[in-house]
Amino acid sequence: MKKWTYLISLSLIWGTSFILIKKALIGLTPLQLGSLRIIFSSIILFIFAWNTLKLITKKEWKWIIISAFLGSFFPAFLFAFAETEIDSSIASILNSLVPLNTVGIGAIVFKIASSKKQIIGVVVGLIGTYLLIDGGIQLNPDQNYLYAGLVILCSFLYGFNVNIIKKYLNDIPAVTIAAGHFSVIFIPAIIIFSFSGFNTDQIYDPITLKSIGYVLVLSVFGTALAKVLFNKLVQISTAVFASSVTYSLLIVSLFWGILDGELFSINQLMATVLIVLGVLLSSRSPRQSLD
Repeated sequence: MKKWTYLISLSLIWGTSFILIKKALIGLTPLQLGSLRIIFSSIILFIFAWNTLKLITKKEWKWIIISAFLGSFFPAFLFAFAETEIDSSIASILNSLVPLNTVGIGAIVFKIASSKKQIIGVVVGLIGTYLLIDGGIQLNPDQNYLYAGLVILCSFLYGFNVNIIKKYLNDIPAVTIAAGHFSVIFIPAIIIFSFSGFNTDQIYDPITLKSIGYVLVLSVFGTALAKVLFNKLVQISTAVFASSVTYSLLIVSLFWGILDGELFSINQLMATVLIVLGVLLSSRSPRQSLD
């Protein structure tokens, strides 16, 4: 039951993250949003877990650094840029490709065998992705769906990250992994923020202040807390089960998107079903279930 509790909690938290990014972009640029998200999350994790960094060995630091940039640093900016052009609900649906990519990367890079069913799942998921993007172009012709590629790129980065945590960092406490991640990317985030064009006068702008508030909520729950929960979920379950949170959060993200007035067609709904079906097929083998 513990892993299902983590999965449901992450679905609620991360399902809300996409709409928070969208709202934060009203008063902040993608570079400002991404860097502030990392800075706030780092401060929170340093307060509660700085003393646990001594548990990481020299050999493990290499994987902590790689995992930090793949799973936290680059996605913070890529999602922000993506949602300047595509709806938050579409971003969350494309993000559900993570389990599919986790299987593919596990097979190609980490030499984990794939079954015919998994290969079929990959093909079905790709078809669903194409139909989803095509439906979005028709429904929202004013949006630049080339930016959907940024979310797809993130799904590959997450796929690598999950496999790295499972294979090389599985014995490190989840909160220590998260603290290690943000100790690595804290300084780069400050450097990016200093060149992001943020003016101190913006602090007095109510719109900017509201956006910073959204980023703070996103940092506390969607990044700091969620990273700890996700790292723990990877450790107590399989890599594929942990990454399946990306399609269980769809219900939450679609709810927020529709509530915010985002358009969503029947064709896109069918494409979403295809993506989830592809993920389910790719996540299963004849002798292995999702859990």
